[in-house]
Amino acid sequence: MNGILPLWKEKGMTSHDCVFKLRKILRTKKVGHTGTLDPEVEGVLPICIGRATKVASYITDAGKEYIATVSIGRSTETEDAQGETVSSDLTHKEFTRNQILDALEQLTGEITQIPPMYSAVKVNGRRLYEYARKGIEVERPVRKVQIDQIDLLNEDQFFNGEEVTFSIRVRCGKGTYIRTLAVQIGELLGYPAHMDSLVRTVSGNFDESHCKTLAEVAQMMEQNEVQTILFPIEDVLTDFPYFEIEEASLESVRNGQVLPAVPLLTDHPSIMMMFEGRVLAIYQNHPTKPGLMKPEKMLLASE
Repeated sequence: MNGILPLWKEKGMTSHDCVFKLRKILRTKKVGHTGTLDPEVEGVLPICIGRATKVASYITDAGKEYIATVSIGRSTETEDAQGETVSSDLTHKEFTRNQILDALEQLTGEITQIPPMYSAVKVNGRRLYEYARKGIEVERPVRKVQIDQIDLLNEDQFFNGEEVTFSIRVRCGKGTYIRTLAVQIGELLGYPAHMDSLVRTVSGNFDESHCKTLAEVAQMMEQNEVQTILFPIEDVLTDFPYFEIEEASLESVRNGQVLPAVPLLTDHPSIMMMFEGRVLAIYQNHPTKPGLMKPEKMLLASE
């Protein structure tokens, strides 16, 4: 069993929980997820099975889309609705649509973020949430992330109340914390804020229409239909340039040999080596031998 299974992760489970359950359902150990989703977040979680686990990092690095509810008026330890309140300002607030749109515009493009203390980012070999649970405050790394687009989903022209909420759609690159983005929106509007809810609607090439729940996967497994919902490795590498090799080079590529570099590598850091529509390996320029290329990832080794 090889391929990518777009799973709809339901609330209340960690990404690891999903992998654990799928290993039992599919009766295979070679199962891996493509980036964690917090337990209270639902949405698209591509799962790699069998040989497809080798491309998990490429899916993790791909763009994502989320729909989030931002709540202005209260900040929390975890930057989401599950955390204890850190500060609040429940005075009456009034924002125009343009004020909110201006804040979203300022946070579009390459921005910097400081990861939440309750996150899986590692500092000195330990995850931040380990420090947070012990009440230890550590200096967190400032990171650059890419926000491609933020849309305000509410059609209201005016927003008012003691705690103002609105929904946004965010298209972003890897490593973005939507919780932190909600806090940053609040800062630009002049108030404490947190993320009230979050759904991941797109991960790489997969959206909700491609997804199955754990219950649906279990049912399809009983009916011997799971293979029909698995996507081939090639479907997650559509952004990669590719080079179609001739049959004479087939064994060399499948054995992962160092080869003369192809012209495509002049303009691209990595390329797919294809044969008859199947990707065999990802190749890159050799770091120490000019004019040659070496495998970055072997996907279909010699059998």
